Amino acid sequence: MNILLIGSGGREHALAWKLKQSPLCDRLFIAPGNAGTALCGTNLPIGISDFDPLAAACKEHAIDMILVGPEEPLVNGIYDYFKNKPGLDKIKLIGPSKEAAQLEGSKAFAKSFMRRHGIPTAAYAEFSAENYMDGVNYIKAHTLPIVLKADGLAAGKGVLICQHHLEAMSEFELMLHRAKFGEAGKKVVIEDFLKGIELSIFVLTDGEHYILLPEAKDYKRVGVGDTGLNTGGMGAVSPLPFVDNDFLEKVRKEIIEPTIAGLKKDKLDYKGFIFLGLMNDNGEPKVIEYNCRLGDPETEVVIPRIKNDLVEILMATSEKRLHEIKLEIDNRCAATVVAVSGGYPGDYQKGKEINGLEDTSIEDTIIFLAGTKNEGEKIVTNGGRVLAVTSFGANITEAAEQSNYMMEQLFFDDMYFRPDIGYEFKTAEQ
Repeated sequence: MNILLIGSGGREHALAWKLKQSPLCDRLFIAPGNAGTALCGTNLPIGISDFDPLAAACKEHAIDMILVGPEEPLVNGIYDYFKNKPGLDKIKLIGPSKEAAQLEGSKAFAKSFMRRHGIPTAAYAEFSAENYMDGVNYIKAHTLPIVLKADGLAAGKGVLICQHHLEAMSEFELMLHRAKFGEAGKKVVIEDFLKGIELSIFVLTDGEHYILLPEAKDYKRVGVGDTGLNTGGMGAVSPLPFVDNDFLEKVRKEIIEPTIAGLKKDKLDYKGFIFLGLMNDNGEPKVIEYNCRLGDPETEVVIPRIKNDLVEILMATSEKRLHEIKLEIDNRCAATVVAVSGGYPGDYQKGKEINGLEDTSIEDTIIFLAGTKNEGEKIVTNGGRVLAVTSFGANITEAAEQSNYMMEQLFFDDMYFRPDIGYEFKTAEQ
């Protein structure tokens, strides 16, 4: 079959790398893709939410399946667009409907969904400009720290953890009265601060059944030891030593199964990935957030650990046959380390040539390109997060050290990466 993959990050290179391995994949197209996806298929210069040009490309290339990588087109309704497009409505589209994608597109929607279906999460309240003073009084009476979340999509920057009431009231005012996060912040969710260890759980559902993918932990802070500004992710590891069968059983019974049942009860069309951002609070899982797609850079450790044919899994998802799939998972540990442009997550320059990519034949190590593009014979930087190096090892420390070694063979001007990904697991593994 012919497949269209939408997106341009490291996640999409990892997905393209896996899709290409399937004998069921005849031709693979990526819109818009990057220099890495170009090695796996044909890049199409089409924006991720340009639905009409995407539809034209589907007709031209006889696309049978669409896999959506990032959240924006899902929240914008790509599923509904193709479902209601005569001649294209038979395409197998992996991703939720526009309304179901509000699990990620609206924090208030997600919180209401969890409350309605008894899914454990932090206590919360929501406010807008209309009840601004109620929000101020709520903050004044709230224990510290306190979490403020812009309701909509804010490019990963809409969550603030405030240590003081004055700080929280100032940020609340900036969000509602000064449009700090634009339209995304027209409604603000204020919630309790959850303590514990954060992790990511990934589920694939066909609307009736589900399969549980390998868990992961990502590293958001730009600096060593989880210091500095938040980023889109500086690295990830999988599996996690603290995730045992008892914890996973709680996640299944208390979170995953009520989520799938809730989607069905609320008549929300959902065939695709569900990303559960969880907090492990002394063995008790609580939901921090839902995402309606795979995470990045977690995909770069999760997908390589799956031994099954990914196209086969996605076909079963589209046809509501996921209960027939038995996942085979690589038991080794995987660690990915992300190289970013100097200055990221602030201002940075593009167009820097990347050297060392031609000599990457190290066993059990894969390079996934992200913010990159082809410029003649060269591959140059084209974003903040430039590439990710994923390696396998007997434990997290070994895998991370292998990725660091490979990263040291690569170079572009002002390149930076965190050499301590997986650092908190080293003692436990020694």
